[in-house]
Amino acid sequence: MDRLWSPWRMDYIRSEKEKGCIFCDKPELNDDRETLILYRGEHTFVLMNIYPYNNGHLMVAPYAHVDNSNDLDTVERNEIMSLADSAMVILKGTMNAEGFNFGANIGKSGGAGIEEHIHYHIVPRWQGDTNFMPVVGHTKVQVEGLQETYDILKPHFDSL
Repeated sequence: MDRLWSPWRMDYIRSEKEKGCIFCDKPELNDDRETLILYRGEHTFVLMNIYPYNNGHLMVAPYAHVDNSNDLDTVERNEIMSLADSAMVILKGTMNAEGFNFGANIGKSGGAGIEEHIHYHIVPRWQGDTNFMPVVGHTKVQVEGLQETYDILKPHFDSL
């Protein structure tokens, strides 16, 4: 059995959770750089994960506060897939991503950290991007800061 270790996620698990729903509250703040929102669609939006598994870890979320994809209409689901596809093209072009993990954790048992509002993760991957650091040193090497990554990605999302 292979094991995946992500001890850096303990910061998120142990942190005091924000009141309300971040996927409802962040778009209302109208400060996209501060909230790391890269793109606002008609029904969905793209934002960066503040506890990323890899540099460029993005999320696509509907504005609708629903907890599973069955409660989204066809237009919302289509926009999520279209934005996910566009995001992966952007991540390939700007960060030379070689592959991706893409999907949603639905329900607490499914691993959802925020189970009340569905959101889809896009995690760029590179050959050999998992190394000994997380296992031996309980350390994840992030090669670039969130704001720096935001500044690189934002112009590409602006052109969608």
